[in-house]
Amino acid sequence: MPRGPGEYLDSLKDGRVVYYRGKAVNDVTTHPIISVAAKHAADLFGAEDRLYDDPNYGKISRYFKIPRSTNDLIDRHRLIYNDTMRFDGMFNIVQAIGSDALFSLMIIARKVDTKYGTHYLDRVMKYYEYVVKNDLAMAVAQTDVKGDRSKRPHEQPDPDLYVRVVEVRNDGIVVNGAKIHTTQGPVANEIIFLPYRAMVEGDRDYAVAFAVPANAKGVKFIVRPALEYDGNPNAVNARARFEVESLTILDHVFVPWDRVFLFREWEFAGPLAWYFATYHRFTAVSYRAATSNLYLGTALLAARANGIENAPHVRDWIVQMIMYKEIMRMGAITAALEPLIDEGIAVPNPVYTNVSKLYSNAHFVDVVHGLIDIAGGLIATMPSHDDYANSEERQYISKYIRGAVDGDTRYRIMSFVRELASSHLTGYLLTAMIHAEGSEAASKIGMIREYNFKEAEDLVNRVINRLRI
Repeated sequence: MPRGPGEYLDSLKDGRVVYYRGKAVNDVTTHPIISVAAKHAADLFGAEDRLYDDPNYGKISRYFKIPRSTNDLIDRHRLIYNDTMRFDGMFNIVQAIGSDALFSLMIIARKVDTKYGTHYLDRVMKYYEYVVKNDLAMAVAQTDVKGDRSKRPHEQPDPDLYVRVVEVRNDGIVVNGAKIHTTQGPVANEIIFLPYRAMVEGDRDYAVAFAVPANAKGVKFIVRPALEYDGNPNAVNARARFEVESLTILDHVFVPWDRVFLFREWEFAGPLAWYFATYHRFTAVSYRAATSNLYLGTALLAARANGIENAPHVRDWIVQMIMYKEIMRMGAITAALEPLIDEGIAVPNPVYTNVSKLYSNAHFVDVVHGLIDIAGGLIATMPSHDDYANSEERQYISKYIRGAVDGDTRYRIMSFVRELASSHLTGYLLTAMIHAEGSEAASKIGMIREYNFKEAEDLVNRVINRLRI
């Protein structure tokens, strides 16, 4: 049954083990910091038109619609873009990422079943039905802590540096290890664990995919400090909008067989990681195009407040911001227009997806640069919100902060610029825009591997073969 925001929040009161700044968190919905991330996620469940009529499952979240065509992928892009706009320019991941993983698992499960006569697809579809009928919030734990990057999983001095199978039982498996960067895991209902990389036969115990409830025995979340809000009285949007990440520990966690989706079929670990990365990068460029509106809109307001809206350098920066936004949106739409159809499921074109993702990796710093240049040094030196709240000080701040607009208006604009371009949020976003949904190196590897060089090579060979030497 579809849930409302209150039902989602109530579902998080389940005894899950969460730590924040060295202390156990008894209830993530009332914690002064993590509750902000939980309420941000809850807003997804209150969104209008978020459901569609599925012929098999009734009214379910549009995020869980299995893409079969170009139109389905374009609808998915628009859903992610529009929801990011709906939630003040901040992505809301708790059903997007889980469905990215589920679509990938559906494709790989069928391939493994075809090769080995297994029944993974039945398990995946049973789990999918459970998720969609209960309208669950999901997180995906894919990135292993990795240890020595020069060594394969089975070569690590500590065998738990990649998630692995440590015991096989009649009723399931026991897994151990940890995953890093688990976005919204502490406020999800379910966590899907996927392999991070391609593997060899010696890594077979690490070639495992499965799902567990967030409150499963042995699952522990150590949450990152949310510095964009925690201890930051000058926060603007972050007072209501941010997502948490965690170091997600698996301390001898039992997984029943019906929740195991890959088990020691090591040659499929890499393809599963690839399919998930492709879907998730498509998700990335869809939401990043929307998030870039925060920077574009704030740059326009700051330019007007400073009286430099028509200055040539301002126009140049605005053009760069428009390019940043629209190249990502164009990339997502083009990836949908020329998808791969694999096992009956539409996969975003991996080349176009990676091209737009790489552009967003490389050029977000230019967007921040432009906003700083337009706004000026005031964002680093302006008085605090506490000063502005003091009536005695405020009369001076309002008088002397004015520009082409009154001082109060300019103070509000510059406060938001400070958050976007000169705060802990800036550092978080700079890191996320470079590394989230896969690093630049990973996107480059994916693009080179999938790119069809034949067209270019044939053209050059045709030309040089005309030479008579």
